Amino acid sequence: MRSLLSSTIESGAEPSDSSGDRDYVIALEKGLAIIEAFGQLRGPATLTQIAEVTGNTKASVRRSLHTLCKLGYAHQEGRQFQLAARTLRLGSAFVVSDELTRLAQPILEMTAERTKESASMAVLDAQDVVFVARATHRRSLSVGLSAGARLPAYASATGRVLLAGHPKDWALFILNRMRRPALTAKTLTKVTDVMRQIELVRQQGYALCDQELELGLRSIAVPLKNRQDQTIAAISLSVATSRMDIPTILEKLLPELESAKQKFSALAFPQVSR
Repeated sequence: MRSLLSSTIESGAEPSDSSGDRDYVIALEKGLAIIEAFGQLRGPATLTQIAEVTGNTKASVRRSLHTLCKLGYAHQEGRQFQLAARTLRLGSAFVVSDELTRLAQPILEMTAERTKESASMAVLDAQDVVFVARATHRRSLSVGLSAGARLPAYASATGRVLLAGHPKDWALFILNRMRRPALTAKTLTKVTDVMRQIELVRQQGYALCDQELELGLRSIAVPLKNRQDQTIAAISLSVATSRMDIPTILEKLLPELESAKQKFSALAFPQVSR
């Protein structure tokens, strides 16, 4: 059976509205919102902080946190709560069950081996990109990323590819909602500048970020599309600036990503030819 995410992204469907759905479990929604809130807060958090992020009452959050602690998915230290290692099971379940992730992993590993650089696949989640598959080479630059890691969409090659897969008005709406701090001296933070880069992605079919996330690191990404020509994910390669300049990246790494993209499409969507 295919995972819910695979079915959703292939069809391009959005999650359905829960209003009027008698089978919809509000308590489960609140519990999952709390788990996601820890990701937004990026560390231990108080009940008040979690309530503010989720928009739920403190009483409701307290009950949900109590349940998560009882089940081993969170623990409490004084006034602060933190997710427990058991929550990793949720991410691991996705990785091993999602068809597209399983198809991409060997392709990423082959690409990393051929290029001697780190190869990744990411999807868009609100204002961030989430890495759902990754392959590294022993020579490649380690930036502390693994499956489940998040990066801001506005400043990453994968993020710009994924934003370019949506209508211009939608991408503009998302950019205006998110914080856009300068992560390095090279980070583009103005909406107009980022939108200009997103438009370039639409025209040229790839995104290239030069030290916007981290000094000394360049990344290039291309989109993965479904049968309806909708962008469902992005694959990328990251390289140290000391090893490759931009012309070399375009000459050597972009063809490897295009080849990986073709292999993925042939496996995931046999009738799609790009």
